[in-house]
Amino acid sequence: MERKAPRIVMKFGGTSVADLDRIRAVAERVRAEVEAGREVAVVVSAMAGVTNQLVGYCQALSPLHDAREYDAVVATGEQVTSGLLAIALQTLGVDARSWHGWQIPLRTDDAHGRARIATIDGDALISGMRAGQVPVIAGFQGIGPDWRVTTLGRGGSDTSAVAIAAAVNADRCDIYTDVDGIYTTDPRIVAKARKLDKITYEEMLELASVGAKVLQTRSVELAMKERVRVQVLSSFADGAATADGETPGSLVVDEDEIVEQELVTGIAYSRDEAKVSMRRIPDRPGIAAAIFGPLSEANINVDMIVQSTGEDGMTNMTFTTSKSDLGRAIALMEAAHDEIQYGELLTDDAVVKVSVVGVGMRSHAGIANTMFRTLSDRAINIQVISTSEIKVSVLIAAEYAELAIRALHTAYGLDAA
Repeated sequence: MERKAPRIVMKFGGTSVADLDRIRAVAERVRAEVEAGREVAVVVSAMAGVTNQLVGYCQALSPLHDAREYDAVVATGEQVTSGLLAIALQTLGVDARSWHGWQIPLRTDDAHGRARIATIDGDALISGMRAGQVPVIAGFQGIGPDWRVTTLGRGGSDTSAVAIAAAVNADRCDIYTDVDGIYTTDPRIVAKARKLDKITYEEMLELASVGAKVLQTRSVELAMKERVRVQVLSSFADGAATADGETPGSLVVDEDEIVEQELVTGIAYSRDEAKVSMRRIPDRPGIAAAIFGPLSEANINVDMIVQSTGEDGMTNMTFTTSKSDLGRAIALMEAAHDEIQYGELLTDDAVVKVSVVGVGMRSHAGIANTMFRTLSDRAINIQVISTSEIKVSVLIAAEYAELAIRALHTAYGLDAA
C-alpha cells in the first residue's frame, strides 16, 4: 500500500516525562501531530531519576549482580512510562497502545546492559500507524537470543528511536529533550553560541564523540548508516505541530542537504579526560602492544596518543582515557612495568579536551593553525593533539577550558550577531 501521510517517530527523554503533568503535556504534543495528519510512533525513556533508582536497588542487593536480572529490573522504567503515556493519549481521544521491546520484536545480541540491536520487525508498528493508532514504545530495551530482556546502555532510548524510525521508514525522527536544538558550542559557556538549523551526520558524530551531550553517539552512528533524518528540539517550548517542511529544532542530515558548508560547525569539550604518561621507555619493537594490549583486554578506551623518541634512544608515551577508567589503567601499567620498563609513570586528571569540528576542513587549509595560534595568544599550553578529516582536538589544563572555548568560538566566526 502506498503511504500518503507523513510518518514521524517522536522520542521523549526522561526530563520530558518527569511527572504526570509532563506526560500530559507530551500527550498533547503527540495529539497535535496526529491531528495534523501524520502517522506517529512514540519512543519514551523512563521518568527522570527512575533508572538511577532502579540501578541503585540492584547494586544495594549485590554489587556483582546477574546482568540478566539487572536488565529485567531497569527496563521497567521505560515500560511504566509507555503505559502511562498511552493512558494519557487515550484520555485525549487518541487511539494508542504501549509496546515493550520484546513485543515488536526488537532483537539484540546477548551483551546484557550494553546490548546492540540486531534486527527490528516494523510490520506490526506500521500496520497500527496505518490504522490510525499511535504505538508508544518503551525505549532502551529489546530481546536477546536467549529470550531474556536486554538493555542498550545509557542513552539507549535515542538509539531505539532511530532504529525504529529506520524500521518503519519514517520521514523523520524527532528527539525531544530539554534543549531547543544543537548549538555551535555550550551556550552556558558562550552566550553568543548559535543554534544550528542543520548539521551533517559526520559533524554530529564527531561532536558527540568529543563531548557534546545532545545526542548519544550510537544513535548518530545508526542515523548515518540508515540515513534517518533526525531533529533535536525542546519538549518544553510551546507551540502546535510544525507545518510540513518546517523544523523548529536542529536537523541532522546527509551532507547533500546542506547547501553551504561552514569551515567550522561547532566546538565541543570533554571534562571526562585523564592523561597517563610513561617516561624513559627503551625504544624497541612491541612497546605499543605491551601498553595498549592490556588496556584493550580490560575494555579501557584509549583516545589521544602521542609518542616521542629522544636522541638517547628512550621513548615517552602519553595517552588519554576517561577519568572513571584512570585507576584501572594505572593498575594495569604498574603490573606491566617489568615488560614495558618505563622509568616514570605520571598521571593528570585536571585536563580537558577541546575540539573544533566541521566538514569544511576537508577543503580548506589553516583550520588547525588558527586553533593553535588562538590558544598561543592566550598563553594556553597544548599538551596533546589529535586530528581526523573533519576534527582537531587538543588537550589543555582544565583551568583554561572556558577561556579556550570562548576564544575559539570567536576566532572561527561562530559568535551570533
